Amino acid sequence: MLTGTTVGLRARHDDDIPILRSELLDDVAGSSRAEGGPWRPVMPGTDDARLKPDASKENVVSFSVIELEGGRLIGTANLWGIDTHNRFAHIGLGLLPAERGKGYGSDVVAVLCAYGFTVRGLQRLQVDTLADNYAMLRAAERNGFVREGVLRKSAWVMGEFLDEVLLGLLADEYRQREDQQRATT
Repeated sequence: MLTGTTVGLRARHDDDIPILRSELLDDVAGSSRAEGGPWRPVMPGTDDARLKPDASKENVVSFSVIELEGGRLIGTANLWGIDTHNRFAHIGLGLLPAERGKGYGSDVVAVLCAYGFTVRGLQRLQVDTLADNYAMLRAAERNGFVREGVLRKSAWVMGEFLDEVLLGLLADEYRQREDQQRATT
């Protein structure tokens, strides 16, 4: 398990799936905002790739997020679109509604950065999020991500086009932040 200050990222367990399905995927509006595509219902017991990771897919690594203090499942996190040639990936996360606003998102992003840069040896991580996803924007920026651009009206979500913001963090920037944090503690 990978650990941060308040969260841990671990492999998905079978007993995580019903919770994630009911709390995240059955939420039509929330799922539509997170998925990058239209919401679709999933029959219970179906091996939905969004919940049951396929270990044979090298370009996606999925985690369940747990709260370290009590071991409760609080969401999902992933590296996706992993490009091993250019050493690049996207990060994403989804917290259960009851766990939002507690600072977990920033810690999840920090742990994903450690995994991407330290474990995987990537050169660049990217966040693609809706412009009104202030929690993700804050979590990324707190971890050193820089806004690189806006894709105007590029996401069709629940009947309207929304802007997306692209943020990036490079390995050198990550290492420099880590060195500065170690020096101040």
